[in-house]
Amino acid sequence: MYTALYDERAVGDLVPAERVRTSFLQKFPFRERAFRAYAPLYPRAFEAFDLSAYDLVVSSTTAWAKGVIVRPDAVHVCYVNTVSRFVFDAARYVGGFGMGALARPLLKRLAAWDVRAAQRPTRLVANSRNVARRVRRWYGRDADVLPCPVDVDRFTPGAGNGDYFAVVSRLLPYKRIDLAIAACALAGVPLHVVGAGPDERRLKSLARGTRTTFHGAVDDAARNALLGDARAAILPGEEDFGLVPLEAAAAGRPTIAYAAGGALETIVAGETGAFFQHATADALADALRAFDPARFDPAQLRAHAEEFRPERFVARLRAIVDDTVARGSGG
Repeated sequence: MYTALYDERAVGDLVPAERVRTSFLQKFPFRERAFRAYAPLYPRAFEAFDLSAYDLVVSSTTAWAKGVIVRPDAVHVCYVNTVSRFVFDAARYVGGFGMGALARPLLKRLAAWDVRAAQRPTRLVANSRNVARRVRRWYGRDADVLPCPVDVDRFTPGAGNGDYFAVVSRLLPYKRIDLAIAACALAGVPLHVVGAGPDERRLKSLARGTRTTFHGAVDDAARNALLGDARAAILPGEEDFGLVPLEAAAAGRPTIAYAAGGALETIVAGETGAFFQHATADALADALRAFDPARFDPAQLRAHAEEFRPERFVARLRAIVDDTVARGSGG
C-alpha cells in the first residue's frame, strides 16, 4: 500500500478532502493564526501517524513530514523543499517577529529533532542543487535533485504593458520585500506586492509615502494579470528554489533577482531575467534603472517555463520512487 504525506498547512488543492487524514492538531483552536505557537507539538504530531499498513510512503516536507515513523521494511521517499529554516537560518527566520531571544531554546531542541528525523527516510530528493547542498551540510546525506513543478497552465503570456514591477510572495521577513520597497522608491518606479503574511503590517509601514500597492492574496486570474502586465517580477531575497521566476516566465515576463540560492537555477541571465549582486536597496535600484524589458521575448520566457511542467516532474519522481523500491528499504 502507498500513502503520501505533506507538512504544508493547505493541501486542499492537492488531495480530495475525503482522503485527507489530519493530525490531532487539527482540533486545536486558532491553528491558522497560531500555528507557530504549536511548533513544539509538530514532531509528536507527525510521529503519531500510524503508517504500519504502508510499504511505501512519499512525503513532501519543509520541516516535519520527513520525521514520520514507518515500519522497518517500508520505503520512504522524502521530497525536501528546504532544510528546515530554523536549523540553518534561525535568527532571520524568527527575528523579524520580535521573538528571537525567547525562541532560541525551543529552536535548539527542534533543530536537534530535525537532524535526527532527516536520517529516517530511505531516500531524499531535493527541489534544487541549492537545497541538495544544504542537505549535505546540515543532514550529512546526499539527495537527488528534482526541480519543483510549475503549473504553467495557470498562466498566459502578457505583454508587460504596465509601468510597475511586481513581487509575488508570502509576506515574511526573510523574503526581503522591504528591500524591493526601498529599491523601487529609490528608482522612482511603482511596486505591486501580491501576497499575505505576518509581516504585512511592518511592510505597509515601511511603504508609506512610496508608490507601493499591496493586493493581498489574489486568485489565479488576478495573479496572472498582475504578473503579465508587469515590466518584470522582482525576487529580492535568497530563495530555496525560485518558483516565482518560473511563474513570471509562464506569464511572459522576466525576473530581476538577487544572485543567490535557487534563483541561479531557474533564471537564465539575459534570456529570462537579470541579477543584482548585493542584497542592498541601492544595488537593486541600479538594476531596476538599467532594466530594459524589450530585451526579453515572451515566447522564449514561456518556453523556459514549459521545461518545468508537472508531467515531467511526475515522470521523474515516479522513476526515483520505482528505483528506490527496487533497491529495497536499505537503499
